Amino acid sequence: GSISWLYYSDRLLEFPLGLFGIAIGTVILPALSRNHVNAEGDGFGKTMDWGIKAILLLGLPAMMGLIVLAQPMLMVLFMRGAFSIQDVEMASYSLMAYGSGLLSFMLIKVLAPGYYSRQDTKTPVRYGIIAMITNMGFNLIFAIPFGYVGLAIATSLSALLNATLLYRGLHKAGVYRISKPTVVFFLKAVVSTALMVVVLYYFLPTQSQWLEWQLVGRAKALIGLIAVGAMTYLLGLLALGIRPWSMKRGV
Repeated sequence: GSISWLYYSDRLLEFPLGLFGIAIGTVILPALSRNHVNAEGDGFGKTMDWGIKAILLLGLPAMMGLIVLAQPMLMVLFMRGAFSIQDVEMASYSLMAYGSGLLSFMLIKVLAPGYYSRQDTKTPVRYGIIAMITNMGFNLIFAIPFGYVGLAIATSLSALLNATLLYRGLHKAGVYRISKPTVVFFLKAVVSTALMVVVLYYFLPTQSQWLEWQLVGRAKALIGLIAVGAMTYLLGLLALGIRPWSMKRGV
């Protein structure tokens, strides 16, 4: 049912969020605190830029990967026993809705430490409460036409609002303003991700083909798609002049 579909979708969302978003936020917090205490404004901004670039580098392909490969991932991980192809289809809708907010969730994990490092714990909480209340309103708006998928849409929109408020607060306080090189980096990452999506759609088997295969065959196909997508994304970055390995830890 809908509760299970949302639950399984959320499990897949939490994996890249915990693997990348929370990890990067944890890494940059000590450096931000040190730069703030030492009044190193330039160092603070550079550390924030590094964190956002790292999130963009990993978050954009992860977000689009969740959306494009929603059904294959659910088939490989969960389609057995009482979990039928109908459950895969239903859960894939909520996974795509959740996935659209992955980048926002990850940015929150990087922007919030910008406040914690300055001993400001109240502002992120206030923004979080605003996002939570807004989420309730979004739930009422989207649950009626879209059902359980509307709840996932509302969660993603509230995360976007939270991330926007966090950045706006840092910007207004004169603490951090996203640099031009980071904006250019974002645009290049978007182009590389778009190329990855096109290639994935080109090689993506039909649902009937997925159903013909057994678990081992599906797993091999999914791993192959992920490998092709990652390679395409990397080649796109290289063609645009981005060398991921040159992003030394700027903390």
